[in-house]
Amino acid sequence: RGIPREPGARWTELGCQSCTCQGGRVLCDAVSCSVPCSHPLPTPAGGCCPTCTGCLHEGVARAEGDVFSPSDGNCTICVCLAGNVSCLSPECPPGSCPGPSPADCCSCNPEKCNFQGRTYAHGARFSLDGDDCTTCVCQGGEVECSFTPCPMLDCPQHQRHLGPGQCCSPCRDPPAPAGCFLDDNGVEFPVGQIWSPGDPCELCICQADGSVSCQRTDCVETCPYPIHIPGQCCPDCSAGCTYMGRIFSNNETFPSALDPCLSCICLVR
Repeated sequence: RGIPREPGARWTELGCQSCTCQGGRVLCDAVSCSVPCSHPLPTPAGGCCPTCTGCLHEGVARAEGDVFSPSDGNCTICVCLAGNVSCLSPECPPGSCPGPSPADCCSCNPEKCNFQGRTYAHGARFSLDGDDCTTCVCQGGEVECSFTPCPMLDCPQHQRHLGPGQCCSPCRDPPAPAGCFLDDNGVEFPVGQIWSPGDPCELCICQADGSVSCQRTDCVETCPYPIHIPGQCCPDCSAGCTYMGRIFSNNETFPSALDPCLSCICLVR
C-alpha cells in the first residue's frame, strides 16, 4: 500500500486484519478478540474488539464503577466492575424495615460492611491492605472484591516482567545484542571484534546491532614476479622473485632454465 514496513513489524489494517512483515511478504489474519468479562461494551469506532472498560447491561452503557438499579424495579443494586455486572438484592430484617410497597424496598438505612476489622459505608469502594491490585465495594453489608483488569499485550511472554508494586506486566524492550553469533561454527564475537573468516583477503567486523559486515582487500600487483607468502593476502614484491617455480632473493643471479647461456638477476623495482 505504498508504506515501507520493517521486518517483524505488526500493524492493523481496515477490516480488523492483523498484518505482519515476514521475509518480504505481508501476512494478514483476522484480529482475534479475547474478552475477559461478561458485559463488555460494544466495539468502539475504529476498534476491532469489545472493551471491558465499562459495562453494557440491558442495552444501557455503564461507566466503570457505576452503581445502578435494573429496570425491573425490584430494588436490586448492581455495580459495574471491569466489564462485569454484579447485582445484589437487599434483604430487609423481619419487622425492622416495613416498606409499604415493593418500590420502597426497606425503609431502614443500607447495612454497613465489617471487613477485616474495619467498617465501610454502603457503596464505599476500597483496596485491600498492601494490595492495590484488588478493588472492593460494600453493597448492603456484603463486600465484593475483584482484580484490577490488565490490558492486552502484543509482546511474547519472555518480554513481560511484573515489577514491585505493579498490578500488570508491561512489555520490556528486547535486550540489545551483546555480540555476533555465527551459526556455521558456533563462535560469538564481541561488538567491534575484527577477524578473517578464512580468506586472508577478507576482513569482517561485528556491528553494534549484532550484524556482521565484511569487506575484501583488492591487491594491486606492482611487479611481474612477486612472492606469494602463505597466510598473507597480497603478493610481496619486496622479498624477492618467483621465477619458473623457484624463489630468488633480491639481487640474486641465476642461470635461465630455458637457455643455459643466459644469466638472470632478481631486481626489486
